[in-house]
Amino acid sequence: MSLDAEAPDPPELQHALDPDDYADADVMGDEYRREELEAFLRDGAWERSFNEWREHTDVGETEWGIVLDLDLVSEFDFFWDDFAGRVGYHAPGLPEDWRERDLHPDLDSWGKVSAINAGLTELGQVVSDVLKEEYIDWESEFEAPDDLPDF
Repeated sequence: MSLDAEAPDPPELQHALDPDDYADADVMGDEYRREELEAFLRDGAWERSFNEWREHTDVGETEWGIVLDLDLVSEFDFFWDDFAGRVGYHAPGLPEDWRERDLHPDLDSWGKVSAINAGLTELGQVVSDVLKEEYIDWESEFEAPDDLPDF
């Protein structure tokens, strides 16, 4: 399946946030390089990633309309995880109490919520991979200990 949609503007990254504050991230170090990542996103990494993601996503036009209406794209955050030598990310998602909060008139099933949350996580991973593979040439400052086992 693919999504017929134009890439939205890239998110402005959350410069004041510590990635360790996210429940889904555990980052070592404090040099997140968000300014540089944000520049890469504006310089084409976001559009390239979005276009790659939309070719295989299970997010449909109705679900994508909900994402845009709720401005969820602006809630993405990307940061450099120097310890792991990767681009970490926090993907936005719909809360478990979406029904009680009456977030959107077209949001009427757990299937849509699940598709949106999974799709945004997949988009975050694609962006992370594209940034790491095609834009970043930074070397991690952390070195692995000598006593790690060889596999």
